[in-house]
Amino acid sequence: MKWYKKLHWQIIIGLILGLLWGLLSSVAGFNEFTSNYIRPFGDIFITLLKLIAVPLVLASLVVGVSSLNDMTKLSRMGGKTIGIYMVTTVFAITIGLTSVNVIQPGKTLPEETRTSLMESYGEGVQGRGDAAQQLLDQSPLQFIVDIVPENFFAAASDNGNMLQIVFVALLLGIGIVQIPIQKSQVLINVFEALNDVIIKIVDLIMKVAPYGVFALMAVVIIDLAGDDIGQALILLKALGWYCLAVIIGLLVHVFVVYSTLFKIFSKMKLRDFFRAIQPAILLGFSTSSSVATLPVTMERVEKNLGVEDEVSSFVLPVGATINMDGTSLYQAVAAVFIAQALGMDLTIAQQLIIVLTATLASIGAAGVPGAGIIMLVIVLQAIQVPLEGIALILGVDRILDMLRTSVNITGDAAVSVAVAYTEGLLGPLHLDDEDVE
Repeated sequence: MKWYKKLHWQIIIGLILGLLWGLLSSVAGFNEFTSNYIRPFGDIFITLLKLIAVPLVLASLVVGVSSLNDMTKLSRMGGKTIGIYMVTTVFAITIGLTSVNVIQPGKTLPEETRTSLMESYGEGVQGRGDAAQQLLDQSPLQFIVDIVPENFFAAASDNGNMLQIVFVALLLGIGIVQIPIQKSQVLINVFEALNDVIIKIVDLIMKVAPYGVFALMAVVIIDLAGDDIGQALILLKALGWYCLAVIIGLLVHVFVVYSTLFKIFSKMKLRDFFRAIQPAILLGFSTSSSVATLPVTMERVEKNLGVEDEVSSFVLPVGATINMDGTSLYQAVAAVFIAQALGMDLTIAQQLIIVLTATLASIGAAGVPGAGIIMLVIVLQAIQVPLEGIALILGVDRILDMLRTSVNITGDAAVSVAVAYTEGLLGPLHLDDEDVE
């Protein structure tokens, strides 16, 4: 197969062309055209992915659970999943703190730039502070209560309630196991057929992925630059060291933590892992949504990484909701950066509080729209840094959101490989023509 016919190259080309169109649109004054006639195609693409996320999780998890004869295996797998997610999150936060303390980006920010950013983005802080306060006012165990839905159909209508879908699917699968096979087999066949159909729909949606990615990237650029690309360049230059601290932290986490994870729990090479799931990573980068990318992530993990569906259908939906390695690392860098920019020196104790708070917030704020910034509000309140400082980073938040979402998705897939290996449910790696250079 020629290189330009491979899916990951088509997505990369879409990203590059979207970047170029966004720049041209800002310079030539085409932003209204881009917003009115190109943005909708990106929105449709994301909506299509979200459309099939719930039925995919439901069907694949019911099939996976109903194939288990030993329920202790399911509970053991759940314990491993949550445990590994928590450990990698703590490592991510620690790496973020190390990066920001070594680079110290907040001390490079000029006074006039700080004042300008606070004036430009200060209005966007208040609403996020209110949302974070609502979370803090809840019981510490409220997130467990929220896992149990009052109405399954209401939960299924909201992709933010993915853990509720997982809960219902688990109950349904366990119930199927408890009845005679003569009665349960009909229902199992229905869910197996539904799962196969949805996988085919994913394949169809991926055929338009390059066009959707083009639209999404173009919109990101015009939203950042507006009508003056020069202002965007000034913003990126002013916050360049901050962005660098985040990016270095993310790279270290991926290549050190996940590489170590594979050495401990499987024989898979990191390079082969990336080649197998790169379309999912690229989609996560363009959509900034782990949930929207979930159908593609599940398909690549099962088809290419060899993870059995009873593992992937549990580990990946849970990860898309509570695993925020990239986001948690970002919280650590952002919190210390804001403190540095405001002339505050955080103590070791305060930075340990960041580790604890960001880890807990990654679970508690999981289903909330704009969870990254809301999590940051909670962290800043815990270390007594003024919330107004968030205005310093809002200008580049979308770009960093794309990067940290890619890391979140990478972490979801990596943990699914580790859990599958420990359960003896990891098949051979399969790199088809799309993934081989």
